[in-house]
Amino acid sequence: MSGDKDLDQLKKEAVAKAKAAAAAKRKAKEQAESGAKEEVSPAGDDLAKQKADAVAKAKAEAAAKRQAKEEAESGAQEEPPTADDLAKQKAEAVAKAKAAAAAKRKAKEQAESGTSDEAPAAEATGNDADDLAKKKAAAVAKAKAAAAAKRKAMGQSEPEEEASAGDDDLAKKKAEAVAKAKAAAAAKRKAMGQAEPEEEAPAGDDHLAKKKAAAVAKAKAAAAAKRKAMGQAEPEEEASAGDDDLAKKKAAAVAKAKAAAAAKKKASEGGAASGDDEKAKAIAAAKAKAKAAAAAKAKAAGKGAAAADTPEEPKQPSPNQKYLDKYVEIIQKHLGEDVLEDSYINNLSKDVPTLVAKQDSYYKIAEFLKFNESLSFDYLSEIHGTDFETHMEVYAHLYSYKNRQSVALKVKIDRDKPEIESLARLWAGAEWPECEAYDLLGIRFTGHPDLRRIMLGEDWIGHPLRKDYEPYDVEV
Repeated sequence: MSGDKDLDQLKKEAVAKAKAAAAAKRKAKEQAESGAKEEVSPAGDDLAKQKADAVAKAKAEAAAKRQAKEEAESGAQEEPPTADDLAKQKAEAVAKAKAAAAAKRKAKEQAESGTSDEAPAAEATGNDADDLAKKKAAAVAKAKAAAAAKRKAMGQSEPEEEASAGDDDLAKKKAEAVAKAKAAAAAKRKAMGQAEPEEEAPAGDDHLAKKKAAAVAKAKAAAAAKRKAMGQAEPEEEASAGDDDLAKKKAAAVAKAKAAAAAKKKASEGGAASGDDEKAKAIAAAKAKAKAAAAAKAKAAGKGAAAADTPEEPKQPSPNQKYLDKYVEIIQKHLGEDVLEDSYINNLSKDVPTLVAKQDSYYKIAEFLKFNESLSFDYLSEIHGTDFETHMEVYAHLYSYKNRQSVALKVKIDRDKPEIESLARLWAGAEWPECEAYDLLGIRFTGHPDLRRIMLGEDWIGHPLRKDYEPYDVEV
């Protein structure tokens, strides 16, 4: 882990150096545009020296790797000191390569300013930079292999897991660095107008693709080794769970197959058997309905008996009872006690107080209800007749705007000779509804100013609202 941390720190330092080189490049470009012409050959010599130093360090790293491998095979338990040094050397090589690339770009810019003799040297520098990038990638791969050999020699399981993750990160960073170097080289060649290096680029791409594929294969191998070291306990549990689910699905499929076979067998039986089954079902359903009806009847009878045994609660008097008593008292006081046949509260019609007059006192009571000062029923809202088969009734509903109270006046008349006095002389609104009662029921209102049929013609036979009415014309 310490080696990985040092590597990250070195990487940060290399990035800072790259930024400084970029700044130097911009400064050199400005000088080139101003007309400064410097010699490029010393820069080429410096680059050659740096290349040689990098090659020497790469050889030293390879020798150190071989030595570490020999110590691991011999069983040495001591930690090889070359792993951290190798990482540092690799970082230094990277920094030097970036510096060389910066120097090469600077030389290219100076060559573009007009020094035609320096172009071959710049081309040589580009080729050297490509070789240096390849060697740098090889050095990274060798460092990775040396670190893996070191961990394998120490026999550490947990660091192997961490190293695998670190190797993946390192591979990603390496790929990014190679891609950046490739992009920089392509930009350089495009600026210099070199045709041959562009043709060589595909070969570099193939090499990079091969390295990337190798890195992926190594990552997969590391993951497989990690799973193998852990014993793959969880996958086995998942496999057992999958077996259980498969067994359940298989059982469900078997059950469905059995149900389908049973249905098919039942359907293949004769039509007579199916008819008998339907008949039996119908009989059973009828018996069930009869049983339910009997139970409901018994329950209702039990409730009725219980209701009969339970004494009825006394009904509360109607709020209009006091008005009815008042009307009866005033009428009997002024007209006599024998003028009314009955009086009651009609619970079916909003508890309206109802007076049943005798036939010979009907008009007299109506007149008294209108003109008495304490009653003053000055408005007739309706009047109609009804056939009860045994007799007929005329019903008049009155209202007092003075007292804000209402009363109903009824009279029973003979069905064979339905005749009663008209109230049209007291309330003009009785004229039209009395004509209607005459037209549909045949009740004659004596004293009516113009009693006639208003719905049917005068030649119509019978009265349609009578219970014994029979149409004269059957087609009507």
